[in-house]
Amino acid sequence: MSIKSFLGKQLAKLIVLQTQKWSRNPIKTQKKVLNQLIREGKETAFGSDHHFSSIKSYEDFKAKVPIRDYEGLKDYVERIQKGESNVLWKGLPLFFAKTSGTTSGAKYIPLTKVSLACQIKAARNALLHYAATSGNHRFIDGKMIFLQGSPQLKKASKVPSGRLSGIVANYVPSYLQSNRLPSYKTNCIEDWEEKVDAIIDETLTEDMRLISGIPSWVQMYFERLQKRTGKNIVELFPNFSLFVFGGVNFAPYRKKFEKLIGKKVDSLELYPASEGFIAFQDTQNERGLLLLLDHGIFYEFIPADEFYDETPTRISINDVKMGVDYVIILNTNAGLWGYNIGDTVEFTSLNPYRIIVSGRIKHFTSAFGEHVIAKEVEQAIKLAMEVFPEVEITEFTVAPEIEPEEGLPHHEWYVEFVNAPNDINAFSKFIDEKLQLQNVYYRDLIEGKVLRPLVIRSLEKNAFNAYMKSQGKLGGQNKIPRLANHRDIVNKLRKLKQGANN
Repeated sequence: MSIKSFLGKQLAKLIVLQTQKWSRNPIKTQKKVLNQLIREGKETAFGSDHHFSSIKSYEDFKAKVPIRDYEGLKDYVERIQKGESNVLWKGLPLFFAKTSGTTSGAKYIPLTKVSLACQIKAARNALLHYAATSGNHRFIDGKMIFLQGSPQLKKASKVPSGRLSGIVANYVPSYLQSNRLPSYKTNCIEDWEEKVDAIIDETLTEDMRLISGIPSWVQMYFERLQKRTGKNIVELFPNFSLFVFGGVNFAPYRKKFEKLIGKKVDSLELYPASEGFIAFQDTQNERGLLLLLDHGIFYEFIPADEFYDETPTRISINDVKMGVDYVIILNTNAGLWGYNIGDTVEFTSLNPYRIIVSGRIKHFTSAFGEHVIAKEVEQAIKLAMEVFPEVEITEFTVAPEIEPEEGLPHHEWYVEFVNAPNDINAFSKFIDEKLQLQNVYYRDLIEGKVLRPLVIRSLEKNAFNAYMKSQGKLGGQNKIPRLANHRDIVNKLRKLKQGANN
């Protein structure tokens, strides 16, 4: 064992003990975080506007701080962009993490000195927890690759902005810098396909042991490695032992990854967001991700089926239950207050508090009142792939077909198969049945002949990459929504398919 590996092993033990300390006192830990946030927030414009000085309890906080999304905080963000201090948090943020996806264009999420420190600590602790619980410390001695956005920043205002992954790349601990790839120069390449080729050039002859990134982009990296060399990943990187990912459900990719790699490797799931690092997989043996209760975030939860009610239930971890889909609400040491990031989560354990990301509150299909959510479609396709073992899928998305050329309205599934099912009709029927079992509203619409069962449309290889490229979103942290309540995405996929066939 190297000195670096030995020291990593000792640090991992210490971090696990620290985690156990706060996770065994979750209510006390969260109360402490809330009190700290309110104390710091009193000195801000937001705190003054919402009377933080009179808040004495969580009930007071709920009464004074409404739930907002980015649009609701945008006026405060714009004041910061103009150079005003002490708006959402004391002083000015260090950076804005720029993300896409709102009705008004880009979002600029503030990152403060303390919030960025929490992001980095959480990422480090995730790796150390894996090392401590798995016994695998060997990855520390080899090379690590993080497929991420460009670390270059734009300085259009007093607060520079960039992609979160790129910002964090500038703060990789010194003891990991010698192990880390790709180079800064390569990371700065904006064109994703060019960047992947450059990463291959830098990593092909290295002792790669840890590879991290969104599954679809790592898959592209693996496929191009294989195409260039004619070898699978374990032949190229025999010591590769850990895949780190976050942001999407890995299940649809797992079979394809195992084939590309040539063996099973451990995976480590993270739940990072520009708004804060929320959870990570703390064990290889339990379902769900450990909710980070001492990392500068006070969490609130709203039952997903009440979210659009006039007065929805709003609770802290004190009152959550297992098996319920909750919209997760953040209050952070970056100055996000009552902030809805759009995700839904489900608790898999209350001792300690572990969650899975069950979907997006805005990613659903309910053109007919069925309100099918991401968790339901992902579970249905996961079960189908277990029953139809020949099936391998690159990606998929679901949309309503309200005005079909013939027959009843239905859900359309646009699927890019690596290997298609031997019987596409049986495969479609199975998925539909599993959806009906999960969603009573969908079942009633099928049984009532309002809808007919779903229809699967096969897409050619690289269809989703072509779509993302056409939108300027190929690479980085960009992800395809697994379902939508509109046909914008599938219509563009169809146009690209028609163009390719002409």
